[in-house]
Amino acid sequence: MKLSTRLRLYLALTRLDKPIGILLLLWPTLWGLWLAGNGEPDWRIVAVFVAGVILMRSAGCAINDYADRDIDAHVARTRDRPLARGLVPPREALLLAGGLALAAFVLILPLNTLTLQLSVVALLLAASYPFTKRFLAIPQAYLGIAFGFGIPMGYAALSGAVPADAWLLLLANVFWAIAYDTEYAMVDRPDDLKLGIRTSAITFGRLDRVAIALCYAGTLALLAWVGGRNALGAPYWVGLAVAGVMALYHLWLIRARDARACFRAFLHNSWFGAAIFAGLVLALY
Repeated sequence: MKLSTRLRLYLALTRLDKPIGILLLLWPTLWGLWLAGNGEPDWRIVAVFVAGVILMRSAGCAINDYADRDIDAHVARTRDRPLARGLVPPREALLLAGGLALAAFVLILPLNTLTLQLSVVALLLAASYPFTKRFLAIPQAYLGIAFGFGIPMGYAALSGAVPADAWLLLLANVFWAIAYDTEYAMVDRPDDLKLGIRTSAITFGRLDRVAIALCYAGTLALLAWVGGRNALGAPYWVGLAVAGVMALYHLWLIRARDARACFRAFLHNSWFGAAIFAGLVLALY
């Protein structure tokens, strides 16, 4: 196989050509870094975390496709993935994931001991999440913890401690992940039902849209609590208001449960996270 062909397969395997996952992982990490740094985080630490987000999300995609390699071929949206088509050997995917995770760990070696300890938890969460679809009714909640664990790590890196604000932000991210990943899961619901895969879209059933609305509300309520605890100014509340309008737009998109509209709602969540970050940055500035 030509090197260029192999690189294209690796690009597809790690989803670097589809940055939505990186952004959904990056925004909550940046929330934590900016709040922990009181609006002036150490840029070297920010750079380490941004690079770590890219590496760990890429590793997580490779592990996810390894775990689902016998399932993806039967799902319309995923049947063309490299592992599902047999274009990349499973062992190669694991080695790639391990190499990316190792690179992420090397990046944080200069940071304090607490950050290193939390990174082990983050790695275990990322590696185990793909398998939770076999037994958890709402694996999206587990995803929210995995995708938000950069928050306590960011606090640890900047302040050497993980205060209550960090855990509130992490919980807000859990609610947000359930909301956006349920929209994502609604796309695959027919195939997942046939295969016996567990997702929040299946668990919630006909109450899926209500559950998504409540999760968005929970996200914004927890973020408002954090804003009140830190006496954040008007820009933060404007950011939350804009995010709230976006959540209403997502609920409008998924009103008929059309697969393409649900996927559009999922993709648009990047702007939801960006609005909150912009408000936070301006408030702290």
